[in-house]
Amino acid sequence: MGSVAKKSLELYLSKLKRHPLITKAITAGVLSAISDISSQKLSGIQKLQLRRLLLKVVVIEQLTVSPCNTLLFLIYYGAVVEGRPWFEVKSKIKKDYPSIQVASWMFWPVVGWINHRHVPLQFRVIFGSVIACCWGIFLNLRARTVAIPKLKD
Repeated sequence: MGSVAKKSLELYLSKLKRHPLITKAITAGVLSAISDISSQKLSGIQKLQLRRLLLKVVVIEQLTVSPCNTLLFLIYYGAVVEGRPWFEVKSKIKKDYPSIQVASWMFWPVVGWINHRHVPLQFRVIFGSVIACCWGIFLNLRARTVAIPKLKD
């Protein structure tokens, strides 16, 4: 048994060295799932409530990762893409960030629900990617400071 544990640890450490972000994300997800499943069993729940686990993951992601991603995107777009001075970027963020983040909180949980409830397993990644592409277009249009001139007919 000791050799299995040792080999497992060595494998984990090599994965951690080669792919730290992915390894840490998977580790956090697995540990969160183990924690939730254990707490369900210890509290006497006979049948696992997988929806409860999925809901926790969605809530955590929407309250932590989503706001940071949106903020970093707006900073990057204003400062790097448009080359705006910091005070303009900051002003744009104060003006637009709340509405963009609320849109994200309303949009992505629905997309996730549709994806896991109605999209066949083999199409889930492509569905999410297509929707993310559309969301990227939305973000770029909202992050733009310069108005797009209308074409004359």
